[in-house]
Amino acid sequence: MLENTIIHSVLAVILTVLVCFIISTLLPGIERKYIHARIQQRIGPPVTSPGIMAPLKFLYKENVEISSPVPGLYKSLPIICFIVVLCIMIALTPEAYKIPALASLVAIVGFLKVEEICYVLMGALSKSVMSVNMPFPDNVKGGAHLNANKSFIEDISSKRSLRMITYGSFPLYLALFAPVTAAGSIFLKDIVSYQQVHGPFLFTISGAIAAVVFFIGYMIILNEYPFSIIKAKSDVIEGPYMEYAAKYRAIVVVTRGFFMFVLGAVFSVLFIGVPPSIFSPGIIINVIVALIFVFMMGIFSAFSPVFTNRQLLPTILGTTLLGILSIVVGLL
Repeated sequence: MLENTIIHSVLAVILTVLVCFIISTLLPGIERKYIHARIQQRIGPPVTSPGIMAPLKFLYKENVEISSPVPGLYKSLPIICFIVVLCIMIALTPEAYKIPALASLVAIVGFLKVEEICYVLMGALSKSVMSVNMPFPDNVKGGAHLNANKSFIEDISSKRSLRMITYGSFPLYLALFAPVTAAGSIFLKDIVSYQQVHGPFLFTISGAIAAVVFFIGYMIILNEYPFSIIKAKSDVIEGPYMEYAAKYRAIVVVTRGFFMFVLGAVFSVLFIGVPPSIFSPGIIINVIVALIFVFMMGIFSAFSPVFTNRQLLPTILGTTLLGILSIVVGLL
């Protein structure tokens, strides 16, 4: 009996993750096709192109050897990011609630931090530009920076990533802990159970404020316009991702779409009380929430320039204060 229960739980988690992953491959295409393209008055790519066909195409591309002090770790970072996102998805499923250490806000925040740290390492471990070892400033005769320390484009992105980890992710983490004020617990099982009895946390004053904070944090952690300073096209081009090609680029693309869905599922669990499960009609709500977030992010990013530190700091500070307000209101 116990063995059958374990097998059923494992199959439920696998099927839930698989279905959610397949749906997530469509999200980048939906954003590009039905939001960015419509706003910019162009046809746009097919829905399946950015999230499904592009990774398949990258798998057949020739890989490049980059200059890195630790090439093995550098190449493994996209895989680590995908595994981290996968672990968050598993933690959100009802079957994982039997493992409190995994299905808790502390674990989710820990996984998110690992994902953020990967960006810092990606930039710090790459010492080439377009696969050519080319530091700057160039030490040519007569140059103004002959004694300056050499740096690389990815170094700039790495330092920006470190700053974003330091203060940029505050809004998202504050929003994650806002439901704790109502449920009185950091465990996902308790948060979901509380909302099933008392209604969605989203429909409270504290929840409404925290939802706004969560959405801004959602865009920040996805490095989407206007919070895409770590991969701004104007100076660092693709930032930490620039030297990833072929199969590594495929993993990067797939992970981004999956991460978009998983963050929507996090919101569904914490603010609506509906965990993702293939055997529950609530998974439809998870999909709807993910689509709503994608549409909202697409609209905001289409009209937004890249924020510099001058715009980032006050925006993140203001959002952080809103997050604190939501927690204070929830405690009253």
